[in-house]
Amino acid sequence: MTRHARFAAAALATAALLGGCSSGGDGGADRGYVSGDSAVLPVPPDERREPVTLAGQTIDGAPLDLAGLRGRPVVLNVWRSDCAPCRKEAGELKAAATELGERNASFVGLNTGDQLASAKSFERRFAVGYPSLFDPGDLLISLRGSVPPNALPTTLVLDRQGRIAARVSGATTRRTVVGLVQDVLKEPAS
Repeated sequence: MTRHARFAAAALATAALLGGCSSGGDGGADRGYVSGDSAVLPVPPDERREPVTLAGQTIDGAPLDLAGLRGRPVVLNVWRSDCAPCRKEAGELKAAATELGERNASFVGLNTGDQLASAKSFERRFAVGYPSLFDPGDLLISLRGSVPPNALPTTLVLDRQGRIAARVSGATTRRTVVGLVQDVLKEPAS
């Protein structure tokens, strides 16, 4: 293969990989993520791994540890402010949190790859209404194997024990999130 042909092949591969990235038409510039196809991957109870361990400071500077939320389902949404699908789903997640209510499920965001000011601006703009952990780079690493580091957004639904019960790769909807949480709520508490 000639040098020119190798260069062209590499350029095509890069374009295909980044094909899911777009600015969403509102002036934002998405950086190096691959948007999922909103596929839902449920995990049967007998196939679930150890509970997710994730703790840090929220965008507002408060401490938050997912272990303290065990006993009810948790919806964990990984997002970044310049991600068009993240902006698209923000209202859907807020609506799901409102519909389910705090006694049925906890909602937590995980902001990754952002400047703090950008993350705060996103939360104000979309009136998210639930806390988001601010990830300076090490929190997402702790989810390796569960969340591809460049696949934004990703939403995890954790069961009452904190184990991953379902994953949505790409933007999700209120209906999908509510349905996944209701499925977890139907499981016997142990």
